Amino acid sequence: MAGVGALNVNAAPTCSQACRPRRQPFRCQFKCQAMSAPSQKDCGEANKPERRRVLSQIASLAAALTLSWESAALATSLPVEAQDDNKLLCNSECMKTIDDIKMINLPSGLQYKEIKEGTGPIPPVGFQVVANYVAMVPNGTIFDNSLEKGKPYDVRVGAGQVIPGLDEGMKTMKVGGIRRLYIPGNLAFPKGLSSGPGRPRVPPKSPVVFDVELVYVPGLDDE
Repeated sequence: MAGVGALNVNAAPTCSQACRPRRQPFRCQFKCQAMSAPSQKDCGEANKPERRRVLSQIASLAAALTLSWESAALATSLPVEAQDDNKLLCNSECMKTIDDIKMINLPSGLQYKEIKEGTGPIPPVGFQVVANYVAMVPNGTIFDNSLEKGKPYDVRVGAGQVIPGLDEGMKTMKVGGIRRLYIPGNLAFPKGLSSGPGRPRVPPKSPVVFDVELVYVPGLDDE
């Protein structure tokens, strides 16, 4: 009789009946294991478009994340002369005159150049200060930059919260000033810094250069 086969409950279900690939694409393969070989083939064929769509979305997301990471890494690891002037404490104009600024030598071995003389107070030891910094290896490659992060750094002067050379260099700065610190290896990072995304490796006890801007001293600037 016509139509009997369509109503036979013992007939093998099709992939669309057993799996509903549009709603549950990844459950289809498990249900198909109990089906006949032709039905399994049908199931796989029906599920291919959905798999392609999901894999395409994953690939697009991975590419976008990789591009974002590479852009951020490149921005931080470029030499000073290739950086955005707005994210440097000594910009391209400053670099033209940096060699003419007098070098100050301290007994500890720390050296510095006063790029801009501040007009505010000098922070007493133990006071919290707010500062911007650009940290470089001697060849000028930047390994850290508060301007890139969009947030200045809070530190207590003379409390050993930063490397000794940076601590010593900020002690005599005035608020509003910008100073380039030439920090010898014994006043820098005793264990060095490992390389990371956009950051070159800093070997243990190797010299580093910091441009520092003393932005604000809470408690003094408020008086």
